[in-house]
Amino acid sequence: MRIALPLLPLLLLAGCGGGDAGSGNSGAPAQKVAAVAAPAGTSWAETVSVTPEGGYRMGNPDAAIKLVEYGSRTCPTCGQFGRDSVPALADTYVASGKVSYEFRDFAVHGAPDLAAGLLGRCGGTGPFFPILDQMYANQNAVLEKLQSLPESFQAQVQQMPPAQAVSLWAQQLGYIDFVKQRGIPEAKARQCLADQKGLEALVKITEEAADKVTGTPSFFLNDNKLDAVNWTQVEAALRDAGA
Repeated sequence: MRIALPLLPLLLLAGCGGGDAGSGNSGAPAQKVAAVAAPAGTSWAETVSVTPEGGYRMGNPDAAIKLVEYGSRTCPTCGQFGRDSVPALADTYVASGKVSYEFRDFAVHGAPDLAAGLLGRCGGTGPFFPILDQMYANQNAVLEKLQSLPESFQAQVQQMPPAQAVSLWAQQLGYIDFVKQRGIPEAKARQCLADQKGLEALVKITEEAADKVTGTPSFFLNDNKLDAVNWTQVEAALRDAGA
């Protein structure tokens, strides 16, 4: 697959704050959905799997209410949602078995998002959501580094092959040290950054959703796009759906 995404970030962070309004959270509230117990010895909040679409899903794979987020790890509005939704999304809604939550990396800011996404997936399903939460908790520090990089750096990475450029972005933004502190050895982190198939998979998610996702975060509830960009709005939609 040819990597077609721009390697330069949009330094004004355009594209954050959600896309066109949907209509998925309109109408009368649905009837309450019954809770579903997790298999013995497990919890739905710790049940994570990779979906055919390339996202990471937390919770009951057969949940009646399926929440999907297209998010950018460098988008401030996504970060605010991530911080505000902890712990209620996992501990209240997903844990009930009524709701599943899937996160799909959407590289609205090009290479910096690809770098963060590759490293966020590097540990597999177990640490995926904890690392996502911690990346959002640390987001302001990353954005400060992003905004302070000189134009010469951007010119430099623009001339590099995509995988090499993504690795350099990860280094400059502190993501390699970040995941090292969370149990991923540097050698493994660099291996993940150099994984061409992993890079292509992230690009594919963004390309395939580009016709319906015009900004981040974008939320879909049972395939209906929500007019929502923050946790208050998303939680209201979950309740209206019977959660």
